[in-house]
Amino acid sequence: MTEKELIRQADEKLERRLEEAAKIGNLVVTDAVRDEKVIKETFQKGGGIFRLFPAFVPRRFGKAGHRLKLHPDDYFAFGMARGSITERWFSSTIAAQNGELAKADEGMSYVCADYDNDLKFSLRDAIKVLGAELVGQELMDKYNGWPMYSKFFDNENPLFHHLHLTFEAAARVGKLGKPENYYFPKQLNNHFGEAGYTYFGFDPDVDPEEIKERIRRFAEDDTKITELSRAYRIQLGTGWYTPAGVIHAPASVLTYEPQWNSDVNSVYENIVSGEVYPPEMLDEECPEDKKGDIDYIFNLMDWEKNVDPHYKKHYFRRPLTETETESYSQKWIVYGNPYIAAKELTVYPGQTVVIRDGAAYGCVFIQGHGVFGTYSAETPTLIHFGKQSSDEFFVSEQAAAEGVCIRNTSKVEPLVVLKHFGPNCPDVPEAPRLEERL
Repeated sequence: MTEKELIRQADEKLERRLEEAAKIGNLVVTDAVRDEKVIKETFQKGGGIFRLFPAFVPRRFGKAGHRLKLHPDDYFAFGMARGSITERWFSSTIAAQNGELAKADEGMSYVCADYDNDLKFSLRDAIKVLGAELVGQELMDKYNGWPMYSKFFDNENPLFHHLHLTFEAAARVGKLGKPENYYFPKQLNNHFGEAGYTYFGFDPDVDPEEIKERIRRFAEDDTKITELSRAYRIQLGTGWYTPAGVIHAPASVLTYEPQWNSDVNSVYENIVSGEVYPPEMLDEECPEDKKGDIDYIFNLMDWEKNVDPHYKKHYFRRPLTETETESYSQKWIVYGNPYIAAKELTVYPGQTVVIRDGAAYGCVFIQGHGVFGTYSAETPTLIHFGKQSSDEFFVSEQAAAEGVCIRNTSKVEPLVVLKHFGPNCPDVPEAPRLEERL
């Protein structure tokens, strides 16, 4: 199957699941409309920009880091059996792969039609109605829609050593691979949790048989797999690119994660911070005849990237300045990969700017308040689960090209926004060549 065929197949499967869930109310947003007229009117009224509804996601593993601006009473809004809320998803047209108890639309983005009512429709439906008018012809032709999403990852404890499948491995189970990116915003990290470091790959001298022996005993004993890895301390205001097939154990730092439209894992570590993970997490993304096959599971990794002796030189990402004026600065924070890009825009106090971009994008405000196109924009202090906010938006390709007028109404505080783009974003810098970094 081609990537576009896999995308269409996944979308059809999600559509069936959403239809069945709607019959029994097994949705996060139970009152969304699927009205083409409402979608088009909201699009016109917003000048080609949508304001999005907060999409919080629970996980059955890990402890909440409490940095999502979610009200303290709401971290178990999905119920105790589902675990605490540890993520917020942005610009998402897919649902989280979140177990049998999950609601069908967990992780999906919805558009708020107005500040004065609770009328909503999914971003997914908006793209079906508006198509190229919203995301551009190139993305519609190649991906039949919007191919990425972003999230805030917010765990108090470090995550297990795991990988996201390559496109080749994921295609064997009818899914998409998942490259992802990390950026660590200073505004959202008043504490580092239990572990301010991330493991990537394995030590270049590790023998593959050592790894196989560790995961072979996943169901019987602690794999202690990170003993074979290497860790890097987190530097706020920087990030990493993590290719599909690279094993990693993320730090307990709130992370902005622009990534491909997928949610596929293979977990190699079975005990983290005293929490025990079940054996099925090792091989749940394997074909039925390969479950328990240690050689197959091992080969889900891109071995050369995992033992790259210059891993940091290839995949660490310092911000690169795109534009600097007296009114604003804009930096590339995700770059050097063929899938996803992201920028951090800072508008200085009291300034009004018009910012033009060559592609559609989603965005979230992380500091300050002001005006974004026709909308009020404000970084929330506290969000109650199920309530609207005015910090997240989706900008159509045409609105981005014509320019979005942004006004910082504070006299003292910068207005800071993170912007995530798909693979058609122009002029994305390449990763610095190895010889340039030595």
